[in-house]
Amino acid sequence: MSTETGGAAAPPPPLSLGALFAAFLQVSLMAFGGPLVWARRMVVERRQWLSEAEFADILSFCQFLPGPNVVSLAVCIGARFRGLAGALAALAGFILIPWTLGFAIGALLLSYAHIALLAGVLRGISAAAAGLLIGTGLRLLMPHRRRPAALVFAALAFAGLAFVKLPLFAVVGGLVPLSVAAAGRSAPLPA
Repeated sequence: MSTETGGAAAPPPPLSLGALFAAFLQVSLMAFGGPLVWARRMVVERRQWLSEAEFADILSFCQFLPGPNVVSLAVCIGARFRGLAGALAALAGFILIPWTLGFAIGALLLSYAHIALLAGVLRGISAAAAGLLIGTGLRLLMPHRRRPAALVFAALAFAGLAFVKLPLFAVVGGLVPLSVAAAGRSAPLPA
């Protein structure tokens, strides 16, 4: 975890490749409706490998990488703790078994999707997943709650996506330069 004195980040604690594999395997097996909720819970709350702010920083970086955010997150966290081998272990844990199970279950459910009971169950799961995602978004915002500019940019991003229905690329492309400039103006000058 990073130091609070403004110095360089302390080296991360040593983790085994098996621990990285197992943690992201658990994340993906529990991740009905969205793995981001479970990744944060596993890495920040249960294992305490990262602080809330460190997780938010890595996730912010992963937003700019191509592909699913949580896959990038697994790779970045694995790499942070064990380099290339850690990135591969976390990625394998996240996708190997769950992808196989998900593909098989998805194919099975798809053949029965016309059954009203199953359709209702899937709608209920979808609503619960949306609630989990909103809760995680609020938790990710908590480290920034004393920074009014961060709250303004979060609200603008939400409004742009949810209400104005702008494409994600347009919201990111428009708000990132402005938020970086605002953060640069509010950052203390180095001593």
